[in-house]
Amino acid sequence: MPGGMLALPVVAQTLAQQDPADTDYPLGVADKVRIIVFDEPSLSGEFTVNANGALSLPLIGDVRAVGQTATEVAAVIRRHLMDGYVLQPRVSIDILTFRPFYILGEVNKPGEYPYSSGLTIDGAVATAQGYTYRADKRKVFIKHSGEAESAKARITPDLRVRPGDTIRVGERYL
Repeated sequence: MPGGMLALPVVAQTLAQQDPADTDYPLGVADKVRIIVFDEPSLSGEFTVNANGALSLPLIGDVRAVGQTATEVAAVIRRHLMDGYVLQPRVSIDILTFRPFYILGEVNKPGEYPYSSGLTIDGAVATAQGYTYRADKRKVFIKHSGEAESAKARITPDLRVRPGDTIRVGERYL
């Protein structure tokens, strides 16, 4: 087994410690990652997925990241580094911060907020300082990142928010 392959299972293990829904988390614009190239501190560091959907890395330039998991991106980086830069590179990637979520409608402080692992609708509403008195506390409309339409969802204690989601809390009608 090549030396670089040893670091890849560690990435999957790190992701598995997050939400079960995030195990195969696809990276997106504004996600921040830590890339470690073993024994190569000048190639390691913290990077943010840019507006073009890439990570700009030393030596190898832009590496497409949007829609790929950390494990997939680590494998691509490893292949690029093997192309005349580093002999048997070992690459690992940790996701440091996720892209923000957005909440609007009948909440006290609508806006953009940082995502945290395990976030539920109740947590998102609490982050936005609660419901207004007009809020419909039975359902919300969620538009997941990359989707064209929002979907109505019944509010339950285990309803999860994903990075990049836009949540709209509607008004209740009597």
